[in-house]
Amino acid sequence: MFKMTSSPHTHSSNLTARFMLWVIAAMLPAIAVQLYYFGVGVLIQIVLAASFAYALELLVTLLRRKPIFFYVADFSVILTALILAVAIPPYAPYWIILIGTFCAVILGKHVYGGLGQNPFNPAMVGYVVLLISFPLQMTSWMPPISLLHEPPTWNDAISLIFNDLSSDGYSLLQLVGTIDGISQATPLDSIKSGLHNQQSLNNILHSPIFSHGRWGNFLGNGWWQLNLAFLLGGLLLLWKKIIHWQIPIALLLSLTLLSAANWLLAPQLALNPLAQLLSGATMFCAFFIATDPVTASITPKGKLVFGALVGFLIYIIRYYGNYPDAVAFAILLANISVPLIDHYTRPRVYGYRVNNLNK
Repeated sequence: MFKMTSSPHTHSSNLTARFMLWVIAAMLPAIAVQLYYFGVGVLIQIVLAASFAYALELLVTLLRRKPIFFYVADFSVILTALILAVAIPPYAPYWIILIGTFCAVILGKHVYGGLGQNPFNPAMVGYVVLLISFPLQMTSWMPPISLLHEPPTWNDAISLIFNDLSSDGYSLLQLVGTIDGISQATPLDSIKSGLHNQQSLNNILHSPIFSHGRWGNFLGNGWWQLNLAFLLGGLLLLWKKIIHWQIPIALLLSLTLLSAANWLLAPQLALNPLAQLLSGATMFCAFFIATDPVTASITPKGKLVFGALVGFLIYIIRYYGNYPDAVAFAILLANISVPLIDHYTRPRVYGYRVNNLNK
C-alpha cells in the first residue's frame, strides 16, 4: 500500500539552497576585504570557479540522469567554488582555478555520489591537489595593492591571469619587484622561511611585509582585517543558527591554548596566540570550512572533539610541518576521523543501557 524507503523521508533542495545562500552571504565581507587589499583578481577567480563548477555540476547531473533543477539549484557547488577561489592567490594563472575546481567537484564530491555522501570537504580536496602539484603558483601572493606603485587595473588583472603578463608586458614577479624587500609569500610563509634560514623572529617581524600599517608589525597588512571579516561572517551564521557553536569554539580554543603554551616556552621561535588566530586562514577555517555539515562530526560531543582536533592539527603542521598554513591538511585528516569520532560520542538512547549500544 505504501512505498517503504529509508529515512530521511523529507527531501527539499530549498532548505539546502537557503543554507548555502546564507553561507555565501556571510562570506561577502571577507570578499570585500580581499578586493580592497588584493585587487580585482579576486573577482575574476570567483567568476571562473563558479561558472566552471556550475558547468561541471550540470554535466554530471545529465550523465547520471538526475533531475537537473533539483540538484543544480541547491547552490552547494557555487559555495565550493567560492571557498576555493578566495583561498588561492588572486592572480594565479586561470588553469590553476580550473584544475582545482575540477578536482573539488568531480574528485571531492561526485565520485562519492554527490552532495551528502562525500567524506572529504570538496574545496579542500581541490586546494590540496593544487598546493602539492603547483606550489610556486599557489604561494605567489601579491602584497597589498596599496604598496604597489601601479596597482593592477582590470586589464592588467585579466592579462596576468590569462597570459601571465600585465597589459604593459610585466610579470607578477616584476610588478612586485618594484617594492624593496617585499615578498610575495603570506606572513606565515615569510615567518617559516625566515626561521628556517636562521633569522630571528624579531627581525622577521620588522621586515616590510609586516611593518606596513598600524597592526602590520605582527600580522601583515590585510591579513588580520581579512580574518576579522571572516569572524564577522561566522558570527552571523551562528546568530542565524546556520552552524553550531561547538566546532568553531573548540577549534579556536585548541589553537589558542597550543600557541600560548609554545609562545610562553619559546617566545623567540613562536608567534603569540593573537597572531595565530588572526593570520592565515584561521577564521575562514573555523566558521566556513570546518563547519561543513556533510564532512564534520554530527554529534554534540563529536563536534567539540572534531573542532579541537582541527585546531591541534593546524598548529602542529604550522609549527613543525613544511607548509606555513595547514588548514586544508588539517581538515582532510580530521574528516578521516569523523566516523570514529561519531561512533564514540553518539548520545545515549533513552531506555537502553550503554553496553547494549555496542552490541
